[in-house]
Amino acid sequence: MNVSIHASFLPHTDPDASLAFYRDTLGFEVRNDVGYDGMRWITVGPADQPGTSLVLEPPVADPGVTDHERRTVAEMMAKGTYARVLLATADLDGAFARLQADDAEIVQEPTEQPYGVRDCAVRDPAGNLIRIQELR
Repeated sequence: MNVSIHASFLPHTDPDASLAFYRDTLGFEVRNDVGYDGMRWITVGPADQPGTSLVLEPPVADPGVTDHERRTVAEMMAKGTYARVLLATADLDGAFARLQADDAEIVQEPTEQPYGVRDCAVRDPAGNLIRIQELR
């Protein structure tokens, strides 16, 4: 079996702020930007990886989500515990400097972790945890 990751979803609370973070701060290219019924889905990804994307989506667009679930999702997003993604770069210090320069919410500076990786952590505008590992 040959299966690859095509897309993964992250919620956004402000599409323009999320677009600026992923496009301008992280340097991802915008692949799609679609609006429907007052909501907006933005697909972004690394330019050199056209087959892998993140879809930034309204957090509770599914009509099957209950009001209780909507409140839970909103609470978890506010705490930064709802969604996360792990990225990687050969230049962790350069990426971190860019994040700082663009006033990203820093959670952890580049750190050598006891489990064998060096990484940092930030939150995107919706509160999603973004960890960036250094490729070695």
